[in-house]
Amino acid sequence: MKLSDYKQLLVWQKSMDLTVEIYSLVKYLPKEETYALSDQMRRSVVSIPSNIAEGRGRLYRKEFLQYLSISRGSLYEIETQLGVCERLNYIDKTKTDRAKNLITEIGKMLNALVKSLEIK
Repeated sequence: MKLSDYKQLLVWQKSMDLTVEIYSLVKYLPKEETYALSDQMRRSVVSIPSNIAEGRGRLYRKEFLQYLSISRGSLYEIETQLGVCERLNYIDKTKTDRAKNLITEIGKMLNALVKSLEIK
């Protein structure tokens, strides 16, 4: 196994896209959220591809599944944080469409990957 083979996983690639999207969205948050919500959102979204990569680097399938589970939790976390931004009218819903679509897509991909690893 090559160390960089996690980069071939489409779910990792899409997670990187989501990370870039969230980083651009947090720029719309008010300054008072710089060290609160925006920091939390950046940590959550970076955790998704990071855990996919770390899990893929582990020796055992069970470990990979655990890291995929953590990624899925972080995905739900960023989805919730986007919802908070919308409810507080920090970010217009039309600006979050791409991120929400990526979240849905990544969630399905993570579920499919987990399922395929559990079958083996």
